[in-house]
Amino acid sequence: MSTSLRLEQITPATVDAALELRVHPHQEHNVAPVVRSLAEAYAFGEQAWPRLIFDGDRLVGFLMAFLDIPWNEDKDPGDRRSGLWRLNISADAQGKGYGRFAVEAVRDELRRRGEQHFYVTWEPGEDGPGAFYEKLGFRTTGEVSGGQTVGVLDV
Repeated sequence: MSTSLRLEQITPATVDAALELRVHPHQEHNVAPVVRSLAEAYAFGEQAWPRLIFDGDRLVGFLMAFLDIPWNEDKDPGDRRSGLWRLNISADAQGKGYGRFAVEAVRDELRRRGEQHFYVTWEPGEDGPGAFYEKLGFRTTGEVSGGQTVGVLDV
């Protein structure tokens, strides 16, 4: 993995490249495209934290964190959570540590904001990203959100 990895905000100069980012075709059912994430980021305002992942000048991925979002207001109005909402690593950039970098960057941001827990959801199944998240230390909570497995990591 390169030492020139960094996160950047999406700008008018980078939005077109962000919208062109594609995961492997067999992964498309596991993660929403960047265009949907950017629409949700607009709708959620400061509760969404979208970032591009660059290796030098090369765009290799996109992530979006969620910050202090009510989780299940019907059962517990005080249950507010933060974590990783989306992670899209370009098809030609996978397997090079960029996903790990992205997760660690979100963890660091959550720690900086004083969060104790880092949540993520993923599509269950053999070709889903569950093994990736578990390898990084996430443990399943036993919850399901929108048909997805919920995982948590202590920050």
